[in-house]
Amino acid sequence: MADATPGRTTGGQPELPALPVTFRPGRTRAVLLAAAVVLFVVLTTVAMLLKGLGPGERASFVLTALLLDAVLLILARPKAVAEESGVTVVNLTRRRRLDWAEIVRVNLRSGDPWVFLDLSDGTSLPVLGIQPGIAKQRAVADARTLRALAEARSTGGPGA
Repeated sequence: MADATPGRTTGGQPELPALPVTFRPGRTRAVLLAAAVVLFVVLTTVAMLLKGLGPGERASFVLTALLLDAVLLILARPKAVAEESGVTVVNLTRRRRLDWAEIVRVNLRSGDPWVFLDLSDGTSLPVLGIQPGIAKQRAVADARTLRALAEARSTGGPGA
């Protein structure tokens, strides 16, 4: 699957990408994955270099590093995958599959930590895979692309 890239716009609407397309916070993910590697290496190295630690204490250092890495990997998990039949939203601990018709609106308002999908059942679903934290312009472009895809596919427009 290709990562989403901001497309050229035609009449204010982004050009629709070829599906499937994956939206994820690339820079944030890279920082989290790099931090996980560094954390594991540092804690393991400290455990091996400290004199006077027994095997159980060394193992507890490594286990702590693994637990902290697990948290960082969960934080790096969010994404949204747009396919012909709908969107799969993967947040920290949950995955939800939506048909295009279920998406009423794609929102990324100023100050929002991530995109929200207004759904046909009256609820709202956060999409942590599109977040303006480190790369605001990328998140805005991804939100516009997802909005254009949702509008085109849920109304039976071109490519639906």
